[in-house]
Amino acid sequence: MTRARLTAVMMALGLGLSACASVDTATRNIPLEQITTETAAPAPSFQLVGYDVSVPTTLKVSEANSYYPGGDIVWRGDAFGNRYEQVGAIFENAIEIGARPLEGALPVVVEIEVKRFHALTEKTRYSVGGIHSIEFVMTIRDPLTGAVVRGPREIKADLVGYGGSKALQAEARGLTQKYRITQHLAKVVRDEMSLATGWVKPQGGVTARIQPLSPVQAL
Repeated sequence: MTRARLTAVMMALGLGLSACASVDTATRNIPLEQITTETAAPAPSFQLVGYDVSVPTTLKVSEANSYYPGGDIVWRGDAFGNRYEQVGAIFENAIEIGARPLEGALPVVVEIEVKRFHALTEKTRYSVGGIHSIEFVMTIRDPLTGAVVRGPREIKADLVGYGGSKALQAEARGLTQKYRITQHLAKVVRDEMSLATGWVKPQGGVTARIQPLSPVQAL
């Protein structure tokens, strides 16, 4: 897209937003978590044109099969292999599912840097269950200038991990760890790109049920 076309799009976006809401200048500096209906912040209108996912190799990978192993990356939803690449692929798929369908006015690039991806070990999954602990930083940029449009925002997107018979029953329906986490992250990305508040953690801070954005499949 040429700079002239992008400028025209941005001007059109500005006109559209001014027609539907009046935003106080101070609102721009309010953290997403503090935005309320009183601030009347407009929802963003983004269109995904690219993304970059970073899973730093400085993050420690643990393959220990214990209830709660140390490490930043704990992942058993794929065969043994390069966990950095596997986790990166999950986020890339989540971005495609969550953001690709958006048809907003402003083209953007999404950047994600993973800070923690601690899913369940075999021992935990087939007994007590637990929490998929996921943390990352998300930044939305202008694709031409690189200027930050939204963020960077540190996101803690924890998800309940099934255990015991519930985990087995879920897997039989195609609701694997990989599927549930991917769909959950897709919803987080979608909210960050389409809601004035961005993604909002549920009460208690842990999501219990996913809201699938694509059909069930054994990913």
